[in-house]
Amino acid sequence: MQKVWRGRLLSAPFCPNRQRMPRSAPRPDDVPGLPARRSALRLLDAVLRRGEPLELALHGAAQGLPQADRALVHAIAAEVLRHLPDLDALIDGATKQILPDDAKARMVLRIALVQALVLGTPAHAAIATALPLVDGGPRKLVHGVFGTVTRQAPVLPDPPTLPAEVATRWETQWGTDMVQAAAVAYGQRPPVDVSLRDAQETAHWATLLNGQSLLNGQSLLNGQSLCTGHVRLPDNAAIPELPGFADGAWWVQDVAASCAARLLGAGEGRAVLDLCAAPGGKTMQLAAAGWSVTAVDQSKKRLERLSENLARTGLTAQVVAADLRTWQPDAPVDAILLDAPCTATGIYRRHPDVLHRIGPRQIEELAELQGELLERAAAWVKPGGRIVYATCSLERAEGEDQVARFLGAHADFVIDSARSDELPAGVTPSVEGWVRTLPDTLADRGGADGFFIVRLARR
Repeated sequence: MQKVWRGRLLSAPFCPNRQRMPRSAPRPDDVPGLPARRSALRLLDAVLRRGEPLELALHGAAQGLPQADRALVHAIAAEVLRHLPDLDALIDGATKQILPDDAKARMVLRIALVQALVLGTPAHAAIATALPLVDGGPRKLVHGVFGTVTRQAPVLPDPPTLPAEVATRWETQWGTDMVQAAAVAYGQRPPVDVSLRDAQETAHWATLLNGQSLLNGQSLLNGQSLCTGHVRLPDNAAIPELPGFADGAWWVQDVAASCAARLLGAGEGRAVLDLCAAPGGKTMQLAAAGWSVTAVDQSKKRLERLSENLARTGLTAQVVAADLRTWQPDAPVDAILLDAPCTATGIYRRHPDVLHRIGPRQIEELAELQGELLERAAAWVKPGGRIVYATCSLERAEGEDQVARFLGAHADFVIDSARSDELPAGVTPSVEGWVRTLPDTLADRGGADGFFIVRLARR
């Protein structure tokens, strides 16, 4: 059984009728723009039929293309995934016989229609670069269905329709209101937040970055008051070009993700393990808060990025490449932050592929892995110490249910309830003492990623 760290493939679906996708490298007889569309077709095939994460599959699908074309490939694929049920409804309404879900003609129509209806590509250009993708296939069908749909001048629903399986699963767990809020959030561009190396300079950076203030007790510029140490950037901000980036004064991190490290407070030189640490947002938070951090992750490539971030910010941590299922520290520590590998359904706004790749099997497999890692981490914390367990998931199996099982097996651990003064305004601890952010959290201020976070104390 394949498994995954931080969004990597667990187990891909079996596709007995899988068709061979066209290679993406430009060919001498290609019409302009065709290589990018060919790559988008390969990328969608990787996500929808092989279960690969969009960001990881992009490299192989768009290999050999210039950066501008790679960005177009990503945009086409991401918008197809975001609007997939609605695109399919248009296609099905224009065909006498329903196309199979994995038919190349359906996939090509999705690519052509999303360009015309979402990305603003002229219809003639969208179909001109689509038809060569079905050479040797039903070109007349694709051309006819595309023409039938576009002549009706349709408008895709706003908000987009969530995949039926996801909507049903979330309604069972959270209720109808959550599903409606999730759909609204799905159709909106998520904000970009940054964590500050020095939380005392929140007002300074909110002004300098011309962003929204996330400062407790104040309202700066056009922003909302959420918490110290965080700034919400204006739309379309060019991250590397902003003041303070090159100097390491801040790093990109959603405000919900920042809550996990906040629950450990000031380090005062004590030892903390940051497990599954890459790419390092929480590592830098902990180091900036005065902890002596050991950052552990299985991916050497992602740890390279963590090390680059530490160098840019001038913060320090011991970096270890290891599999937590076999690694263990030399001695117990004062605190542990376990940001466990998960389905990542909580960041579906930024990564629409998760709603099409993740189902009950993947949730079950990852919950099993999380339980294994939490069990190991429990032996590594000193009596009187703390474990913060977190997942960027909207599945109870990876959050509430996981903690209930752990506490049922460990009488020496209790929930150390989060306090409101430790969290952004608008993020409220549950009656059980943990933190759960949902699609309606901070909705009037741009929203937040979906997270489950709990602080556990060892007696």
